[in-house]
Amino acid sequence: MDDYVSESDSDYTSYWRDWFISSRGNEYFCEIDEDYLTDRFNLTGLNTEVQYYQYALDLVTDVFDLDCDDEMRETIEKSARHLYGLVHARYIVTTRGLAKMLEKYKKADFGKCPRVMCHSHPLLPMGLSDVPSSKPVKLYCARCEDIYNPKSSRHAAIDGAYFGTSFHNIIFQVYPALIPAKSAERYVPRVYGFKVHAAAALVRWQNNKRDDMRRRLRKMEVESGFKDGEDSIEGDDDDDLDEDEGLALGEYSVAQPAGEAGTIA
Repeated sequence: MDDYVSESDSDYTSYWRDWFISSRGNEYFCEIDEDYLTDRFNLTGLNTEVQYYQYALDLVTDVFDLDCDDEMRETIEKSARHLYGLVHARYIVTTRGLAKMLEKYKKADFGKCPRVMCHSHPLLPMGLSDVPSSKPVKLYCARCEDIYNPKSSRHAAIDGAYFGTSFHNIIFQVYPALIPAKSAERYVPRVYGFKVHAAAALVRWQNNKRDDMRRRLRKMEVESGFKDGEDSIEGDDDDDLDEDEGLALGEYSVAQPAGEAGTIA
């Protein structure tokens, strides 16, 4: 039994990073190069944020050699996970780290956007704060430019500071070819084929604003980027109606009672 325990502990400490990356719930993390971990400059300031910093670093870099009880070992293990996460936030914005996260992004290891109009576009992990233990990790979709909660409770428990607030933007700055085309599709609620009044009024207002923007861009001779067939807008005179006149031409949200037709407040 003693031989089994010593052998297990030896394997555990010798391959700590492999064990951490392969553990369930840690799929969002990439493996940090040993050269990066052993460079003290990359760890500046972390000794004040991590309990038992030196022991945790020894465990992460596979040089841990301390005979301690199980409770102490568990505390050091917790510190090692926290240290790895903080270093991970710095590593993934380096050239090597971006390349590793790019491979995971292409394979959709972080999940796919749940929005139907995004057509299962892959997501990227991000943090809402760089302060540890303040906000959990979120998933960012570059197509709809919105954020979502992870599906798994294991992933939802990951600290957002382990990815930082800048990574998901930096990766598109370094790899601009990854920036997807923005979705121009929009769902319009209907009842028996007719637009729902509140939604129809909102769509009219949005379309008017969009036409104004396209008109300004056209005057400035700037390519609008709208789909073919959408860039043809009516004359300026027709679009100069104010909002009150535009709404007066739309549907009425309240039906008039019988016998009172023609009396519209």
